This record gives sequence, C-alpha cells and structure tokens, in this order.
Amino acid sequence: MPAYTLENEIEHNIELVHSLLNNHIPFEILPVDDGSRDGTANAIKRAAEKHPDDIHPVFVKINTGKGNALKRGFEASHGSHILLLDGDLDLSPQRISTFFDIMDNKKASIVIGSKRHPQSTIDYPWHRRLSSAIYYSIVYILVGLPVSDTQTGMKLFRREALQWSFARMLVKAFAFDLEVLSIAHSKGYTVAEAPILMQFGQKIGCLSWKNIKQVMIDTLAIFYRTRILKYYQSVEVPPPFEKPPIISVVIACPAPSAYLTECLNALEKQSYANFEVIVLPDAEAHIESNLNLKIIPTGKTRPAEKRNTGIEAAKGEIVAFLDDDAYPVPNWLQYAVKYFANPDVGGVGGPGETPPGDSFMAHAGGKVYANTLVSGNFRYRYVGDRVRSNVDDYPSCNLFVRTSLLKKIGGYSTDFWPGEDTILCSNIVIGEKKRIVYDPWAVVYHHRRELFSAHLRQIGRYALHRGYFAKRYPETSFKLSYLVPTFFVIGLVAGAPLCFIHPLFKWTYCGAVTFYLLITFISSFSLRPRMWIVTWLGVMATHIVYGVRFLIGILSKRMPCEVAQFDHPSEKPE
Repeated sequence: MPAYTLENEIEHNIELVHSLLNNHIPFEILPVDDGSRDGTANAIKRAAEKHPDDIHPVFVKINTGKGNALKRGFEASHGSHILLLDGDLDLSPQRISTFFDIMDNKKASIVIGSKRHPQSTIDYPWHRRLSSAIYYSIVYILVGLPVSDTQTGMKLFRREALQWSFARMLVKAFAFDLEVLSIAHSKGYTVAEAPILMQFGQKIGCLSWKNIKQVMIDTLAIFYRTRILKYYQSVEVPPPFEKPPIISVVIACPAPSAYLTECLNALEKQSYANFEVIVLPDAEAHIESNLNLKIIPTGKTRPAEKRNTGIEAAKGEIVAFLDDDAYPVPNWLQYAVKYFANPDVGGVGGPGETPPGDSFMAHAGGKVYANTLVSGNFRYRYVGDRVRSNVDDYPSCNLFVRTSLLKKIGGYSTDFWPGEDTILCSNIVIGEKKRIVYDPWAVVYHHRRELFSAHLRQIGRYALHRGYFAKRYPETSFKLSYLVPTFFVIGLVAGAPLCFIHPLFKWTYCGAVTFYLLITFISSFSLRPRMWIVTWLGVMATHIVYGVRFLIGILSKRMPCEVAQFDHPSEKPE
C-alpha cells in the first residue's frame, strides 16, 4: 500500500484492509511511506504496533515516486501473490476476493481493476473518464495491451510475473503501471480485468499538462522499447549475490560544506547497509554525520590524487565514487551493486540529474546539458531515461568500479584534470576488456553550474580536454558527436566572408543559420517562456564555447597539469 501525505487516513485504511483479510487467507500488509513530510510515517507505525505479525511497514526516506515505493514494498514482501493497492483506498478493498476468483477462473497471472469493466461502480468526473478513454485508445494502438484500463491502483500479480516485470522496469513516474503490464504481457503472462468500486469524490488528482506530457513521453518510450527494440526480453538481470559485497563510497572534496552535509545525509538513507564512507578533504576537519566516516586529509591536491588515496584506503570489494556536490537517491547503492555479480562487469554508472532545489539559472544549465543538441548520445548522463546499456566513458560523479580492478590499473591517471575519468574508463573497457554498465535507476542529484559564466567555464574545460583526448585517446574520444560543435564554429566563421562573394553563398549561409536558430529554439522548449529563452541562449553559447575550446585542445601539444582548486557550483546555503 504506497502512501504519500496520508496522515489523516492511512491508519484507518490499513486497519480496514486488515479486518477484511483477517481469518480468510494468510496475508501480510506492507504500507510504504514514500518520504511523506507530514505524520504519515507515524500513523503507519501506530497501525503496525496493533498487528505486528501482519503489518510490516516500509519507509522510503526521500520521496521518489509511486513506482519506487511499489518496488520497495515488493522487495520486502514474502507472499506468492502480490496485491498492489493505493493507500488512499479510493478503490474499495471489498473487491479483493473477486480478484482472486477471477485469477483462478481465468487462469490469469495478473488481474487488474478496470473502471471500464461493465460491472464496475464508479464515481468519477467526466473529464477524467474522457482522458482515460483517450489514453486507452493510444495504449491499444501503440502497445497492443489487451486491457481497457492500465492506471487503476488495484492490481493482483502472481509473484513470478511481478518479479519479471520489476527487474526490467525503466519508467519511474506516471506510466509506471503501463510498463509493468507491458513487460509482463510481452513475456506471455496473461492479464484479466476485474470490476471495481471507486469513490473518487472531490480529489484533484494529478491531471496537469506537465504530467500529461510526461505520461505521453513515457508511453512512446514503452512503445519503442516493446515494439521496436524488443528490449524487455533481452535486458540483463544479474544473478543474486551469495553474500552482499562491501562498498567503499569515496568522496573527494576541498573541505566540509553544506553540499557535503547534504551528500552524507543522503548516504544515511541508503537501503543497502553494507558500505563505508571515505571523505578526502584538503586538511583535518570535523564532519558531523551519523555515518562511521573515515576522514583522510590529503593536502591541496586534485580529485584524481584524492580518489587514488581513497582507493588505497578502501576495505570494500567495490568503490563508489561520488562528488561532494552530488547526493544519491535512497536505493543508489542497491541498484548499482547487483551488476557486479557478473564477473565481466568492471564498472557501473548512473545519471546525474539536476536537483529539484537548484536555482533557476542552475536548472537552466541542467536543461542545456540535457538538451539532445548539446549532449547528443550522451544525454543519458544527465537524464535517467535511457535503457540499460554498456558504455565506454563515464564521469566520476556517479561511478562504481571493482577495487581489485582499480588497483590493477593503478587507479586514476594524475596527468589530467578534468578528463582523468575518461582515461580510467578507457583502461577498464579497452585495456582490461571489462564492461561498464549504465543503469538509469542508479541516480544521483548533481548540482549544476549556473548559466552563463560558471556553466561556460566548465564546458570550456571539458571541451579542451576532450579535444586533446580525441588525439591522444581516439578509441573513446574521437567521435562525431564531440566534433560537431567545432564543425559548426568553423562553418559559422568561414561562411560569413563568403556572403560577400556571391548571392548564392549569402542565401545558403543565411538559410543554414536560420535553420540552426530554429532547431535550437524548438529543442529548448519549456512551458515557462523565460526558461525557454534562457535555455535556448545557453545551448547556442555552449555550442560556440565547446567548439572553440575543443579545437584548441585538438591542436595543443599538451594539457595544463597545474594543481587546480575544486570548481563547485555556487555554495549551497546553510
């Protein structure tokens, strides 16, 4: 029973479900508090105290959405059958027995509640009925799912069907239900529908334009993965560990800060318990934390040297590199560590998304990074919407590597900053023939530099080293997506004088510039006009700065290797 801000009703609702199931079938109830900021967690605890043998609460410490809450509840469950039931009980639990009857009679693996079932009794606004009917038509055309309602929050699964689906999930928000059913259906698990009793009442719900847009994007992605890629049948599901390995989280930083405190607080909330934390400041420091920290002063050195010190001090079989201006989701360690059960996996990475609390200009910088015309095929580093895959280059703000492999290749190269993670990944993938796996669920929130100056300085450093690496390490850095901004700048500069030679050159040049302005403008779309314009300007400025600095890098004989200070975003307020 996922619950979010249900302080006034969740205790009663749990008690109601308990009374319906008691003395009928063996059962357990797992209420999942999804990081509520009100008294929902305390209300769940009170309900569990009344029936400790039957009610087993799960507490997600940071709100990450219904999808994650359902997964956490499933991971803590033990039953052969799993009933997903929204904690607000807008669907009457009195129909639970009907779900089991239908599952038995129709030999189905999944039974879902449907508002469109002829025997359903629903109190539902007309506009939501209309949106439900439209969405059903879209789903049927795109995915071919033989059900009339995917979104109703009451579903019964045989355990093996839900386990198969959850192991392959990518969607984290509103199209979560559709993806679960699509994955199970594509495997051959049969789905049946059951009538429901719904009292929607005066609830507002989540039917906003922003949510509609996200649902449609996710729905199209599910169509692409199901019908085009055939992704779900081939996705990698690692075998379980016999014994969970120890993970050493290594955090390089200049000194204690509000960012570091935020990072450590997030590590305290990890669902995976078998880890240590190594913090590497410049000088001796007292750092407040409930974690058992290992603090190692390194002197004023660059991140590569600091991380190498952390590698030597690590007791874990896996080292997780995390920037101090980034903080992970509660399941970060759990989602990433599972891949190391495969011996050919040397590393794992996940997206570094823009934190919700960042400033307007920092969010604009994040949107620039996430823009397809800026990051191209590497957009998955900034937005967790790509399928699981193997990658050959990944930044150290969110990177897991086997400790034995790190020591074998000598850790990070100390010749460069930034760019040391590119060399490390090259040594893993090309030198040692090991895989680096990308998982979109292993998310950290990475604070962004604000547009324009701080963002462009960072872009310039990245481009300078990438240009040099395109010459020095072409296997991972000499790629068309890295070269395009330089071609753009050369064309922009070289084409201007040609306009004075012949009208044909003039019209061609003006047409190309106009097309560029148009596609960058469209790609920067936002429902907020100010964000749209600022992002658009940021995309164009990024192209120019990256193109120029990449060209300088590729023409350079060597890179500057001086000891540079950490370049943080504007300091997070205390």
